[in-house]
Amino acid sequence: MEQTSRVAAMSIIIENPDAVEEVNKILHEGREYIIGRMGVPYRQKNVNIITIVLDAPQPVTSGISGRIGKLPGVFVKTVYSNV
Repeated sequence: MEQTSRVAAMSIIIENPDAVEEVNKILHEGREYIIGRMGVPYRQKNVNIITIVLDAPQPVTSGISGRIGKLPGVFVKTVYSNV
């Protein structure tokens, strides 16, 4: 049975520059679900901010968020729409 997809926005703050490559790898693996992506390098604070908009089954979005959130120096929050 196919799972219903949900639109979600994921905000990622990367304080550890060594984690950038792994974050991009995880996002690349979920690319079929990504609708849009915006990345902002905030050089004055030495952080990278990435916002991802997805349309995916909730377990897929949670899996991506969970994997990213386990990386040291990386913080992620996801908000889901009702559609």
